[in-house]
Amino acid sequence: MIGNRLGGKPGIWVCVLMMLSLPLAGQNEEVLKKLQEFEERLKRLESAGQQQEAAKAEKPQAGNGQQQEGGNGSGTARQDQKTVQVEELRRQLDILAEELEKVRSGEAEIEVSARQAQGMGLGPSAASVYRRKQGVSIAGYGEMVYQNFENENESGAPVNIGSQLDFVRAIVYAGYRFNDKFLFNSELEFEHAATDKTGSVSVEFAYLDYLATDNLTLRGGLLLVPMGLVNEFHEPNVFIGALRPQTEQRIIPSTWRENGFGITGSAGLFDYRAYVVNGLDAAGFSSNGLRGGRQKGSRAKATDLAFVGRLDVHPTPGVFFGGSLYRGGSGQGQFELNGRELDVTTTIGEVHGQVQVKGFDVRGLYARATVDDAAELSQLLNLSSGSPVAETLQGGYLQFGYNLLTRTHDTSSLMPFYRFEALNTQEEVPAGFTANLARDRTFHTLGLEFKPIRNIVLKADYQWLRNEAESGVNQFNLGLGYSF
Repeated sequence: MIGNRLGGKPGIWVCVLMMLSLPLAGQNEEVLKKLQEFEERLKRLESAGQQQEAAKAEKPQAGNGQQQEGGNGSGTARQDQKTVQVEELRRQLDILAEELEKVRSGEAEIEVSARQAQGMGLGPSAASVYRRKQGVSIAGYGEMVYQNFENENESGAPVNIGSQLDFVRAIVYAGYRFNDKFLFNSELEFEHAATDKTGSVSVEFAYLDYLATDNLTLRGGLLLVPMGLVNEFHEPNVFIGALRPQTEQRIIPSTWRENGFGITGSAGLFDYRAYVVNGLDAAGFSSNGLRGGRQKGSRAKATDLAFVGRLDVHPTPGVFFGGSLYRGGSGQGQFELNGRELDVTTTIGEVHGQVQVKGFDVRGLYARATVDDAAELSQLLNLSSGSPVAETLQGGYLQFGYNLLTRTHDTSSLMPFYRFEALNTQEEVPAGFTANLARDRTFHTLGLEFKPIRNIVLKADYQWLRNEAESGVNQFNLGLGYSF
């Protein structure tokens, strides 16, 4: 501790501490206030030390035994009192030094629980800026995935899908806390490692929050759409499995973000989020789902807007369940047939739940989507009769896991898991079109994930894929992820 290491002139330490804090002066006004208090206390410590040394140098005055005994008792008491004062000052200096070091190192200044972060629609690392009283916050995550495919499909026909090792994404969360009411938060994504190949750089979210009350926040910017168990909570040490569930890629097109504004908040056991955002772009819809309709905040067409709302209830720690609803036009004024503009109204609804209690981890989700004007849209997109945009899509999954180390380790986990998923992106197709049987799929995933610490995860799983066309190909996956 700095206070315990004081030697020579305490003022030197004040100068050193002020120099160390210069980069933070503009970020946290409290640093300067603490340093001023630090300096005053150091001066008092130096003065008290000098008085203590002077007291030691004093010689007992001559006198009778009673007077000398009384004098010595009084002097000893004064000396003991000074010693206590010095020790108290040292203790307070230690506290101030610790607080200053926390500011310099970026340690949390405000406690934000996992439940609170979840209520704001953020993963643990994404919520870092909310732990700051003021100033810059840096966090992030990344993941690498290896995929190895079988040499034949479920019907025994040979296939040739090469193995792949991909650094899927590296993320930087950058935030700034202006004061106790306003903050900025963002996620910058580098996908597939190199932009000169298949990689890209994009903004996953970037928004401003106004914390109106403890239970109500106003939010605006590029927002994560609050649906499902993965779209908002997509850090690799949060979701289970090397690959995200297909339902949360094809029906809920994670990672899904759009420009808009809205509110987030809580009321007792309930958390809620409600946004108005630009609608999807139906030009990207296909027989394989809605994923191509995301606009990602880039010059987004906003002729048609959409509303999305979510409600979760937390009846007990580690348990929550809820649902969300999205509805809006996806035509964006660009489709017309027989003199009628197509709205392509798109509705997505889902229900979800998660239980993490006593080492058990159980998660489930069901999603269903409808697309109006699907026949006309498929015609205008020149899609074949066997691959139209569906009128109805549905899918869901149920996942079980158990941490084998739950009774012996607090910060490590070893979790075998199983996930069953069924997905059909052509549940109902328009009249005059036929469904592609390969779009009706079931997945069985059996795997193991190991976390030596909470922020690092190693994953391995095997996935069996079956579809109605009997063309599914099984695969083995490895994953490596981190967050900070």
